[in-house]
Amino acid sequence: MPFPIELPEPFLTLANELRLNLDDVTEHFIRGTGKGGQKKNKTSSTVQLVHLPTGIEVRVQRYREQHLNRLAAWKLLIRKLEERVKGKESARAQASFKLRKQKQRRSRKAKEKILREKHHHSEIKAARKPLL
Repeated sequence: MPFPIELPEPFLTLANELRLNLDDVTEHFIRGTGKGGQKKNKTSSTVQLVHLPTGIEVRVQRYREQHLNRLAAWKLLIRKLEERVKGKESARAQASFKLRKQKQRRSRKAKEKILREKHHHSEIKAARKPLL
C-alpha cells in the first residue's frame, strides 16, 4: 500500500525495513496552538499521527502549510519507530553515542601517549636547528 504522501527514498526504505503498516497509523488534522493569530485559529494545519500498536504519538505544527507539516510528521514517526525497534542500532542513537564519545575526556594513558609523540616531534624539529 503506498504512502499517503511522497516521502524521500531513505524514509521509504526505512519504513519498509521496519514493516510499517499504514493501517496501524491514524492521521488527524487539528488546529494549532500558540502564536500565529487568525491564520492558526482558522486552519487545521497541525498534523497528528498515532501508531496504534506502539502508542507513539507525533504532532507537528512547525510550518504554516498542512502538507509540509504532514511530511515532517511522517518523517518523525518513522524515526521514532526506528528508535523503538532498533534501539542502539538506530541512526539517532549511533549519532548521539558518537557525539558523547567525542566529548568524553581522554584517559591518562591516551594523554601520556599524545605528549610522548609531541615531545618526540619537538626533538626532531630541534635537531634541524643549525649548530652554533
